[in-house]
Amino acid sequence: MKLEGMISRRQAMRSTRSGSVRSDESAIPDKTYLRIGEVSDLVETKPYVLRYWETEFPMLRPIKSRTGHRLYRRDDVKMALTIKRLLYEEGFTIEGARKHLANPSNPPPRGANPPASQSDNGAALNRQQLNGIKREIQSILTVLARKC
Repeated sequence: MKLEGMISRRQAMRSTRSGSVRSDESAIPDKTYLRIGEVSDLVETKPYVLRYWETEFPMLRPIKSRTGHRLYRRDDVKMALTIKRLLYEEGFTIEGARKHLANPSNPPPRGANPPASQSDNGAALNRQQLNGIKREIQSILTVLARKC
């Protein structure tokens, strides 16, 4: 049977992806449990990324079936969407996102690295540091070139 003109659900999701992270909870199916492939499609990440996040974020803990398959509840999917938003849109590091999720009522402490998009001074400071490192590397290369 030919399926010309028809596309799979996964292809449709890929074609509608935008640069921003989707956080629409209405897109989460009304099911008790979702498998990792379904969650990966909803969150728009690969399954190995979800498995990695499970090791880094203690609040993301899907249950496992008797056969060892990960079964995500609705709250787990919401948490995965929140993690993705923090990491990809807001520019948090994994450690920063973990701390933020552990205590979301507290703003980041002063002097902590704010997300890159909110830190113009931090960007200038980082450029200065990088330029200093670049000069040091160039001087090391000069010394090495003389010895050869």
